[in-house]
Amino acid sequence: MNTLSYKTVSANKATAKKEWLVVDADGQTLGRFASKVAMLIRGKYKPNYTPHVDCGDNVIVINADKIQLSGKKWTDKSYIRHTGYPGGQRSLTAIEMFGKDPARLVEKAVKGMLPKNKLGSALYRNLYVYAGAEHSQDAQQPKTFNLNDLR
Repeated sequence: MNTLSYKTVSANKATAKKEWLVVDADGQTLGRFASKVAMLIRGKYKPNYTPHVDCGDNVIVINADKIQLSGKKWTDKSYIRHTGYPGGQRSLTAIEMFGKDPARLVEKAVKGMLPKNKLGSALYRNLYVYAGAEHSQDAQQPKTFNLNDLR
């Protein structure tokens, strides 16, 4: 067989068709919601998905203040950080972090599900989280997207 009748198409930055999507977090469970958003940002639901290219969509999350956590996670789940100084480990529970900034819960959950490299940092910039129902990306004409349509 001298010639192939098919070719594997690899997406690149120029051929990636990126869209703007609005996703509503109202009544959603945090982990299940974040995994679907991470897959949208990564582009895994697209037929031309390429692992090493940013071919995913830009996702706007609204109503992050209405996210749900199951079980005792509001009090038992802790977010740990370090100041960089000896003895500088600090922790917050989920309810304390939610009180400071509700959008931060969703941001941290999605960021943890993205790759831990330069591509992951670039993909994280495609996420926009808002606590209320209003967002400032109206100029991009985003489409509303129902996460329940995904498997």
